[in-house]
Amino acid sequence: MKKLIAILLVLPVLFACRNEKKEEILVLHAGSLSIPFKDMAEAFMTKYPDINVALEAYGSRTCARQITDLKRRADVMASADSEVIRNLLMPEYADFCIDFTTNEMVIMYGEKSRFAEKINARNWFDILLKPGVEYGHSNPNFDPCGYRAVLTMQLAEKHYRVPGLYDKLKERMPQKNIRPKEVDLIALLEAGELDYIFIYRSVAEQHRAPYVILPDEINLKSAALRDFYRQASIKVTGKKPGDWIKKQGEPMVYGITLPNIAKNPPGGAKFIAFVLDEEGRQIMKKNGQPVIFPPIVANPGKLPEGLKKYFR
Repeated sequence: MKKLIAILLVLPVLFACRNEKKEEILVLHAGSLSIPFKDMAEAFMTKYPDINVALEAYGSRTCARQITDLKRRADVMASADSEVIRNLLMPEYADFCIDFTTNEMVIMYGEKSRFAEKINARNWFDILLKPGVEYGHSNPNFDPCGYRAVLTMQLAEKHYRVPGLYDKLKERMPQKNIRPKEVDLIALLEAGELDYIFIYRSVAEQHRAPYVILPDEINLKSAALRDFYRQASIKVTGKKPGDWIKKQGEPMVYGITLPNIAKNPPGGAKFIAFVLDEEGRQIMKKNGQPVIFPPIVANPGKLPEGLKKYFR
């Protein structure tokens, strides 16, 4: 009888311990998605209290390398450029890619930025080239914002019709001003070590920072200007050492996928569904990122059953 009582006393504790262990989802995402995905994860965990979402932010290409090189068993990968998923993950590490949101390039500055009171969409390149002005962007081999910054500078030469402008902008920016991902630059800007950074409009708005709105001809947001954007190009590292991928200018599209080495595929699919649902779309909009609705999918035949309803 005493043994039975002891067992009955222990059972509630065992069940409580079991209930405390939550299902885990690992989400690797672009740095520019840090704030919206933090909001997304909080809303998701409120809806699904038995699931814990772990977020890790990197440059999008570094996210892909986490999966391909380090074999991280991420359940979701969200990239600032859907082509990162198509070029670096598909078909070996991902079966599909969903285009779900967009963005545009701007030039962000701060309270300590030199000539901040004078800069605008017509003279920004003159301001950046003034003696003593420091500006930067993220690393093109790690982060789409980096190669988009380079493409923006190339397109500026064509749009403003200033011969040699791209070379001048490139020469005046030292290597120390190029950081792994765009959000790494914000601390330097706030500290006054940089005056201006090439960054996404959503990030500038999320940080409530002033920024220069660039013409559509160079900000990479307009689908109607696709042909003009394609005049600019840059080579970035490919899947293997020594391989290169030519990136041409194109309208910005973010992509999301469920890696096929995911540790928790059902959980990953559930998180992606939340991103695509109305609540997820509102979170993206609130954080300054227009959504693609309905979303677009590459390789729809490989979608998990729970995601197919978004593409009917």
